Amino acid sequence: MDLCQSTIHQAAELLRRREVSSVELTRAVLDRIEKVDSRVRAFVTITEDMALEQAKEADRRISDGTAALLTGIPAAIKDNMCTRGIRTTCSSRMLENFVPPYDATVVERLHAAGMVMVGKTNMDEFAMGSSNEHSAFFPTYNPWDLSRVPGGSSGGSAVSVATDATIYAIGSDTGGSIRQPAGFCSVVGLKPTYGRVSRYGLVAFASSLDQIGPLTKDVTDCALVMNVIAGHDSRDSTSLPYPVPDYTESLVPDLKGVRLGVPKEYFVEGMQPEVAQAIRSATVVLEELGATVDWDVSLPHTRYGLAAYYIIAPSEASANLARYDGVKYGFSVKEAENMWDAMEKTKGNGFGPEVKRRIMLGTYALSAGYYDAYYLKALRVRTLIRREFEEALKTVDALVTPTSPTVPFKIGEKLDDPIQMYLSDVCTLPINIAGVPGISVPAGFADGLPIGMQIIGRPLGEEVLLRVAYAYEQATDWHKRKPPL
Repeated sequence: MDLCQSTIHQAAELLRRREVSSVELTRAVLDRIEKVDSRVRAFVTITEDMALEQAKEADRRISDGTAALLTGIPAAIKDNMCTRGIRTTCSSRMLENFVPPYDATVVERLHAAGMVMVGKTNMDEFAMGSSNEHSAFFPTYNPWDLSRVPGGSSGGSAVSVATDATIYAIGSDTGGSIRQPAGFCSVVGLKPTYGRVSRYGLVAFASSLDQIGPLTKDVTDCALVMNVIAGHDSRDSTSLPYPVPDYTESLVPDLKGVRLGVPKEYFVEGMQPEVAQAIRSATVVLEELGATVDWDVSLPHTRYGLAAYYIIAPSEASANLARYDGVKYGFSVKEAENMWDAMEKTKGNGFGPEVKRRIMLGTYALSAGYYDAYYLKALRVRTLIRREFEEALKTVDALVTPTSPTVPFKIGEKLDDPIQMYLSDVCTLPINIAGVPGISVPAGFADGLPIGMQIIGRPLGEEVLLRVAYAYEQATDWHKRKPPL
């Protein structure tokens, strides 16, 4: 096995036993990036020099006995998280040359644990998209079929993990942006409970929906990363002040006593038959592992989730992106007749079409005369969706659904039809609306293209999700397959 194919726990054991150095491991990952990234375009910025320096420091920590479990392990960070001294673009012309003066809390915690950062990954501009085609710089390609999308908006992070161009990656999830690309690329992706991981230093899209989480090669790695990044942060007013368990303790290979529900509303009209069949087959495996599966669970307001999401998220985006006025930082048009002309030209040229579309949707929904009819009504629907999850999760420990209604679609296939693009997230966005955790794990293939299974839990119920995901993973081989690059 090439070093770059290691999981976190495999690499950590090699480093602990001094069978390999962090510099050697990092060099293997950087060589892999050089070999494959010209084809998949997962990275916006590659930080080779910094990574090798961090690897040398990691080797010193390992030698003197002060290393943590993630020390010396290469990682990639989605390019909407602030990294001190390294540009953070959000894959937008608006922030193309922005270099933050501080690290996001997640980055700070990973650095403290000895992370080796190999680069910043491509994404849909300002995290607005389901395909990674909305990057202002270039699209990212699915390694299982280069003519197809990797999912979005954390597509670059998912592809970097799937192609062994990093050992693990960090993404953000506002409506499925970790889980959907994880499903499309056959890796593991976790969206934690809202507030479980600090959002300080994450460039905001929709503040009541955004959450940061890991993308990894297996469930064990997911638990290891969560052990580092989860926890209260006083700099984030929405951060939950609860202790963080050792998530690896929930990694047991059976599901005895676990109750699972399959909500019928998630088998939506137009779902690809192979996807539905893969999830049904997965539930058989879950039952064989000792779980009981209830097929009569219902979440009737799920059907309104898409409409509510595409009012709430654009409304919050409209407010959050108002700060990009060309005055304080970022892209700025200087040749203008007056301040208003400069602001209009800055926003018109700095933002891409999808971002402008969502800003206009949100501004309209918040405008006088429409606020009650759209935004306020969407918030009421949000409350109903959240209550339904609470009720359903009183009778079962977790819910099982498809991650996406289809396998990865062709690049360009849905660009001219925003509604069809938005429908790609129909299975994932209700989880953000409710604020509950969800994880996507590899669950099969159709015509050589990955299928993801989503497991949804109670607030702060990540341990149950990881247990179900781990037991299923250990009983199947889907996560061991590698794309044919």
